[in-house]
Amino acid sequence: MNRHKVMIYAIIAVVAMLMAQPAGAFTLVIDAGHGGRDKGAPGLHSYEKDINLAVALALGEMVERNIEGVKVVYTRDRDKYLTLQERCDVANHKKGDLFVSIHTNSLAKTAKNRRTIHGSATYTLGLHRTEENLEVAKRENSVISLEDDYTTTYQGFDPGSTESYIMFELSQDKHLEQSVNFATLVQREFVATAGRVDNGVRQAGFLVLARTSMPAVLVELDFICNPKEEDFLTSKQGRQKMAKALYRAFASYYESLPGVKQPSRVAERGETVTTEGETTYKVQFLTSSKKLGEGAAEFKGLRGVERYRDKGLWKYTYGSAKSEKEALKILKSEVLPRFKQAFIVAFRGGERIR
Repeated sequence: MNRHKVMIYAIIAVVAMLMAQPAGAFTLVIDAGHGGRDKGAPGLHSYEKDINLAVALALGEMVERNIEGVKVVYTRDRDKYLTLQERCDVANHKKGDLFVSIHTNSLAKTAKNRRTIHGSATYTLGLHRTEENLEVAKRENSVISLEDDYTTTYQGFDPGSTESYIMFELSQDKHLEQSVNFATLVQREFVATAGRVDNGVRQAGFLVLARTSMPAVLVELDFICNPKEEDFLTSKQGRQKMAKALYRAFASYYESLPGVKQPSRVAERGETVTTEGETTYKVQFLTSSKKLGEGAAEFKGLRGVERYRDKGLWKYTYGSAKSEKEALKILKSEVLPRFKQAFIVAFRGGERIR
């Protein structure tokens, strides 16, 4: 084959690749924290970097398989070292629409509750409100000390100095509302899908969030210093649950965006799917072993509550919508003020499918 034919085939391949990418596609940037010589927090038999990567890849695979119109970009897809700035550069260069940095939490070896602490948290950029949030930010930001001349790259920022974090008090993040909305969905799914303890949506000064020009969150999956949680996070089932929680949160966030054609999401593998009947979205806010009557005090004033039986428990829902976007409005305006752990469920043919 001569050189001219090779060039023609190469041009055709590039054009085909560009045409395959839908115009105006939503770009999700998934950042697996740490990597390479930066191992992250250690457990008894694992390192944070490996947990982060496994969950990141599983999340990306779910999104690519199930959601149309979304392009997935990884800051790393293997055991590779990247600086914090390089991660931000990838996200900004690819013009990401949402940045999700995945991490695993830990406590200092001197902490008395090191082996018992547990729970998931999702952070957005902002000034820390507690010493605990500051310590998490210090730990994650401390990886810049592995870089050559990091004081120049980060304009004199010292990850161990409390004074350096004053800069985040002055930061006006124009994407804060979107970031908080997504973080709220993540926490809800960590509880509902992955069975984690809810440590809440928090704010802290993370460099990797400050230097990305898009809605951005940093998730702490759970605590690797707790042997029980480490076993969960290193198991195939545990990683899949964490990835599925993030996937469902993203699906809800994406489908609530203006201009997104419904339905954008196809059935997840393993779901029970029927072809007849429309999908109905409701807000689940309470689970009880008791069958509660209409107007029960436990409903905190919600009227028109419905219930269904699942695994020996009564589960209570409020509202009914034809799209997840409509259900999200009900969730935010009517249910969340009363029930902080409420989340969206879907029914078809009278059966819950999600």
